Amino acid sequence: MSNGPNYQNAERLLEETKSRGYTIATAESCTGGLIAATLAAVPGASASLERGFVTYTNQAKTDLLGVPADLIRENGAVSREVALAMVAGALEHSPADVAVAVTGIAGPDGGTAEKPVGLVHIAAARRGGATLHEEKRFGAIGRHDVQAETVAAAFDLMKRVLD
Repeated sequence: MSNGPNYQNAERLLEETKSRGYTIATAESCTGGLIAATLAAVPGASASLERGFVTYTNQAKTDLLGVPADLIRENGAVSREVALAMVAGALEHSPADVAVAVTGIAGPDGGTAEKPVGLVHIAAARRGGATLHEEKRFGAIGRHDVQAETVAAAFDLMKRVLD
C-alpha cells in the first residue's frame, strides 16, 4: 500500500481547512482510523484535525455516533443510510466543521452478491452546508488496497464538500 498520494491529498485538504479556520472529524469503520492517521501524519495537522471516531462495530456506531440500531438493522452497516447517519453523528458529537464517514467491506471475506467485497459508502458533510455521499465498488483488490482507495476517495469527497 502506498501512502504517497494519500499523504499529498491529506496535506492539500489540511491546508484548505486551515485556511478557512475549519476543523475535521472522521468516523471510520472499514478503514479503522486510517483516514485520521493519514491526516495526523502531516506536520501541523493539529491545526485542523479535531478528532477521529473508530466505529468498527455496529454497537460503536450507535454508542459513539448515535446511529440508530434500527437503521443498521434495516439497511445493514454498509449502506448509504448508515454512512449518512455516521457523518451526521460525527458533526453532532464534535465541534468539527467538516466530517467524513466511511463504512464498507474491505475483505477478503464478508461480502455477498448484493454487497460484495470492495463496496464502500463514503459521506462527507460541512456544518450548516452540503452533505455528499458516494458509493464505491473497488472490487476484491485486497484489504489494504480497498482501505487505501477508501482513504483517497474520502479526501476527494471532503474536498468537494468544501467547494
